[in-house]
Order: sequence, then C-alpha cells, then structure tokens
Amino acid sequence: MSNFEIGMWSFPLLLLMIFARAPIGLAMLLTGLAGMTLVTGGPAMALSKMKSDSFATFSSHSLSIIPMFLLMGQFAGLGGMSRALFKAAEAFLGHRKGGVAMAAVGACAGFGAICGSSLATAATMGQVALPELRRAGYAGGLSSATLAAGGTLGILIPPSVVLVIYAILTEQNIAKLFLAAFVPGIIAALGYIAVIALYVRLYPGTAGHRDRVDWPGRLRALAAVWPVMVVFLLVVGGIYLGWFTPTEGAAVGAMGTGLIALANGGLTRASLAASILGTAQATAMIFFIVLGAAVYNSFLALTQVPQTLSAAVLAQGFSPWVVLWLILVFYLVLGCVMDSLSMILLTIPVFFPVVSGLDFGMSAETTAIWFGILVLIVVEVGLITPPVGMNLFVINAMDRATPLPDTWHAVMFFVGSDILRIILLVLFPAIVLFPL
Repeated sequence: MSNFEIGMWSFPLLLLMIFARAPIGLAMLLTGLAGMTLVTGGPAMALSKMKSDSFATFSSHSLSIIPMFLLMGQFAGLGGMSRALFKAAEAFLGHRKGGVAMAAVGACAGFGAICGSSLATAATMGQVALPELRRAGYAGGLSSATLAAGGTLGILIPPSVVLVIYAILTEQNIAKLFLAAFVPGIIAALGYIAVIALYVRLYPGTAGHRDRVDWPGRLRALAAVWPVMVVFLLVVGGIYLGWFTPTEGAAVGAMGTGLIALANGGLTRASLAASILGTAQATAMIFFIVLGAAVYNSFLALTQVPQTLSAAVLAQGFSPWVVLWLILVFYLVLGCVMDSLSMILLTIPVFFPVVSGLDFGMSAETTAIWFGILVLIVVEVGLITPPVGMNLFVINAMDRATPLPDTWHAVMFFVGSDILRIILLVLFPAIVLFPL
C-alpha cells in the first residue's frame, strides 16, 4: 500500500472513531501516530513528532489568545452584561410582533462581540432570555431555536475563537479576519430578526406581546450597556489600529470585563476561581484538539495527500466556483455530525491548498480571508443543523419542557436564512472584503 493510499484510508478510519464517540482530539492523535508508524516503518518518527508537536502547540504564543478570550466571556457573564444587553434590546423591540425574540438575537450579537464562543453565548443568553420569553408567552420551539441560532453569532462577530484557529492554520492576519467578519455578522443578526418576523406571522400563536417602553426607559436601558461598547471598541479597534497585538488585545479585554464584573459585584473570590477553572477546562479541551490535529496533519503531510488532491482537482479543469460550492456543501453535510472546531482543524489543511490554487480574480490574501469567512459561516450553520447541532442540545438542556422536534422545526427557518447569506457572500465577495 502506497503512502497516499494510507493517507486516504485514514479518513474513514478517523470518521469511524468519531462516530464511535471517541473524543475528536484523541481520534486524530491516534490516527496520526498510527499512520506515521506505517509510513515510516516504525514508531521512532511518530514519537519524535509527538514530542515536538506537543511542545510547539502548548508553547505557542499565538494560541495564548484563546484562554484570554474565553476568560473575557466568563467575566462578561459575571458582570451582568448579558442581562443589560437583553434589557436594552427588549426596550426598543419588545413591543413589536416577535419583538422579545428579536431582542434575544440582538443581545446575542452584542454578547458575541465580547465573548468569542458560540456555546458560551447560547448558554449565557439562554439563562437570561428563556425566562423572559416564557413570561411573554412565546412558544418553546421558537424560543429555543432563536437562542440556538443567536448563539452562533458568538463565533461570527469578532472576537472569534474559531477565526483565531483558522488564522493560525492558514497564517493569515487575525485583525483583518476580525474586520472582514463584522459585516457578515451584522447581516446574520438582521437575517435572524427577519426570520422571526416571518415565523410569527406564519404561526401567530407562537409569540406573545409586551407593552411599549417609553423613551426615558429606553435611554436608561441603553445607558446600561456602555461597558460592552467600550470593551468591544477597545479590543477590536485597538487590534486593528495596531495599538496592541491580538494576544495583547485579548488580555486587555479580559482585564476590562473583569474590572466591570468587579464593579458590578459579580466578581468574588469564589466566582473568580470558578471562572479560571471554566477557562482552564475549555482551553484544555481546545488545545488537546489542536494537538491531535497537529499530529494528524503532520501525518497527512508525509503522505502528500493535500498536495496530491490539490493537484488532481486543478488538473480536472473545474471552474473555481464549482469547486468552492462543492467544498461548502461538504461542510454543510459534515456539520450535521461534527462540531465546528473539529471541522476546521480536520479539513482546512486539505481544502485550503485547493482553494489557494484556484483563480477567483483576487489576491492570495483576500481569497484566504474570504474563504475563511465563508467557512466560518458554514461551520456556524452546523451548530444549529439537526441532528447534532451543538447549540440545539445546549438550549434543550436548559429548556427540558420543549420537545427537541419543536426546536428542530423552528430552527430550519434560521438555517434557511444562513444558506441565503452564504449564497449572497459567495456571489458578492466585496461584502466581506470592502473594509480591508
């Protein structure tokens, strides 16, 4: 068996391990080590790569941005920012038909701007918004689907942990990727609000009613969210303007949200310890997946699978747009059974060389940034696509009274909005690239 054949057989083996519920990081690590042993004829190189990749992964300065953004999200929850964002959005939208659900989407967008994690955004906003949606008379399916979809804004609106991983894998500028994701993030939030407006008209009994809040009340609610705006502008603006590196910006954001939480009384010795522990656990999980992907990708590099597949695709003479659409459809299907970070780490080393070799009439850097945003959006769809949308299960665990099929029915409207947005951004790359 040739090295290329060994590399190709590793994909079904890896998927089989994942479907058998092996942790994705462990599956990639074991497959990579076994593959290198077969390719090199012994375990010496596999063990050497294990040692070098472990050191390179865990000592990487670039990856230190991840625990900082995760800690920032922990502190943001303690500081009451999620509740303030929801109340401000509700003050302006709550009286409209479907307005409380729209307010939940707006609050998710705001919280995503200081969090960077989809699951954290969905879980945090679920705690705040679910009780309010119930009191306002909203159906459980619409409520849970809204919060699951709104949670995806946590990885699309900068800062985004998944974008950081993509930037590291493809050696792209993190600040430019953050800037490119901003407009698609706003379009996503507006698309979800439009979906809610359509849904409550198709199913009138699914939404309740709230009285209109007067302008003094709206201004008071808006004034309560100024810390969120300050932190977001300081972190993202500071990174883009060159005041500090992305890692320094993440540290500044963590410090800023920590001070806000302390001032609001949410940061105590016990909650600080819980936040650090939660950050450490999430970081360990992500880093182990990154390590497994590094070992597996080293094995693929030895087999020349990415280079061979890229050359084969280019030799077929397919239109670049056909190849791109096939890749995006593959992501949509894979997203039904795999989490977002695993998809990025597993597929980017294979697909990125293919896309980089295609001519879309753009420079290599702009193509990489545009492709990264498209991948991020398709990965985001996977978070809410049945049967294994991670956000759906997070919200369902918080709302046991709502049957999961009810959530699946409602969330497909949001998936439709996502697909329309993907088509829009593929047809008009300038929407992503014009801020650069």
